[in-house]
Amino acid sequence: MENRFGEENLGNTQYFKVETEQESGVKKVLAVVFEALSKKGYDPVNQIVGYIMSGDPTYITNHMGARSLIMKVERDELVEEILENYIKNNGWVQ
Repeated sequence: MENRFGEENLGNTQYFKVETEQESGVKKVLAVVFEALSKKGYDPVNQIVGYIMSGDPTYITNHMGARSLIMKVERDELVEEILENYIKNNGWVQ
């Protein structure tokens, strides 16, 4: 791989960071899904966990477009977002 000056950078480790906009998109999706499930009388935690574990979108209500929204996000991205927030809220070092 060449750097912007045309020199080889084979000895350097490449670093990739997901853009903040994408991360906030996952947060927004979770917020909408949580609200939709709550409004329909479901336990949002149980339903979201069921979806993440099984991949079955019927765990998520169609209300407020929640099902189609959550299906646009990879399940591992949902887990990552939830875990990152759990770690931050518990004061653990990241």
